[in-house]
Parts: sequence; C-alpha cells; structure tokens
Amino acid sequence: MTDQAESGAIRAALSRLRRTTEIPVAFAGMTGEGRGYRITEMTGTTTQALRGLAIAPGNGLGGKAVALARPTSVTDYRSSRVISHEYDAAVAAEGLRSVLAVPVVVRRRVRGVVYAALRESLALGDRALDTAADAVRELEQTLAVREEAQRLMEAQQTAVGDPRAWEEVREAHAELRTLAQRLPEGEVRRELLDACGRLASACGPDADGKGRPGEAVSLTPREVDIVSCIAGGGTNAAVAARTGLKPETVKAYLRSAMRKLGTHTRLETVVAARRAGIIP
Repeated sequence: MTDQAESGAIRAALSRLRRTTEIPVAFAGMTGEGRGYRITEMTGTTTQALRGLAIAPGNGLGGKAVALARPTSVTDYRSSRVISHEYDAAVAAEGLRSVLAVPVVVRRRVRGVVYAALRESLALGDRALDTAADAVRELEQTLAVREEAQRLMEAQQTAVGDPRAWEEVREAHAELRTLAQRLPEGEVRRELLDACGRLASACGPDADGKGRPGEAVSLTPREVDIVSCIAGGGTNAAVAARTGLKPETVKAYLRSAMRKLGTHTRLETVVAARRAGIIP
C-alpha cells in the first residue's frame, strides 16, 4: 500500500482525536530515518513551525512518551520540569501550552507519536489521556493490518510449490479480509481489499489468462469474506464468530455465493471461487 494511504490513516486519527477530546490542535510524528520520528501531519495549527520537526527518542514530551511506551502530558510545555526542552522554539512559535503525547505501538514496536495540544495552560487529566489513547488504537489497528497485508504479499511470492505455505497465505488472506471490515471507510481499507483481490487473482489456477470465457463471477465483499473463511474449514458458527455476523446471516451469504458460482456443496464453492480467482 502507498505512503498516501498511511498519511490518510494518520489524518483520520488526528481528526478523530480532536473530535473526541475537543482539543483544537493535533499532530503526529512517524518513524523516519534512523530511530527518530518526524512531524508529518498536522491539523488545527496556524503556522508551519512543527512541520518536519525531528523527534529523538527521550527528547521532549513525545520522546518521553516513546521511552515510557505510554501516554503522557504536561500542563505548561515550556516551564515543565519533567521533560527536556529541545523543541521549545517550535512549540512556542505555534503558541502551544498544554500538550499530551500518545505513542503509536504496532506489534510491540513504537511507530510514532500522536500529540494533542491547547493554547492555554490547563491540566490534561486521565480522561483526556484515555480518550486520546482510544483514538490512537484505531490508527494502530489500521497500521497493523497494513503491515500484515504487505507480509501476505511477500509470502505469496515464496509460496509457489509449497502447499503448507499456500495454506498460510490463504489463512492470512481470510484474516485480512475480516480485519478490513472493521476498519472505517477510507483509503487504507480500499487499498487493503484491492491488495487481497490482486493476490486472489494472481493465485488462481487461471491466472495465466487461459480460463474459459464466460466464467467471470462477481461476489459481494461479504460473500468473499464468507467463502474465504469457509475455505479454511470454518463452520458457519466459527465464521460467524470470526466476522461478527449471525450464523443465519453467514448461511444466507454462503447460499448466495453458491448460487452465483453454480455450486451445491461447500467444497465445490471453494474450488470454484479459487478457479475464478476470487480467493487464493
């Protein structure tokens, strides 16, 4: 997936953070070259003082949040005695006083820092920190899914001729489609589903273009999700638990997919879907 997709996910998280905390300024620094972070996305700012600012681990409020791997805040940034002050000039230029920072942790690795700030000196208590952390968790989930999609595409490249590797790819494909449904509408979700679709098409037996004409079948996204899970051997109840649907709803989606594919059993449905390049 593109860097634009990640930037879109970060901007969405910042908007969500401002909306849920009612804090007017939000910005984020993500992993850059080396071990530091660089401010790349901002909303509610009035200057460009923060843009491109390189945050070193341990330095300033964001560096402290990274070092502690937990949210932290200061009531007055410039006079605070619990942080270092390498970035005072940029913070002062933007007119910020109270600031909170939440580390973005994906697969136990800190990927960046999200900030929210006020232009007045007010204590940002546990409620503000908890609300900010909740907003960042959605970003963490999005980035985790994005990384898993990249891993899946890499695994597909090495799976040729290895049945066990193919099963891993297929299981990851089903899991990614399920996770995608939990993401908010946006560029990351669209690109994730597109990547799953390209993988399925590339893995199909007819991917060489020699499939018989007139076999094109179009399943809805939910029908593809259900067939992907069924391919892994899941029962209707197991698929329902995995997708958050009712067993009756799973059965309805499966019947619809079988009708479109012209199949009568679950095995026939999986085989037909793979032949059509709908699932890997």
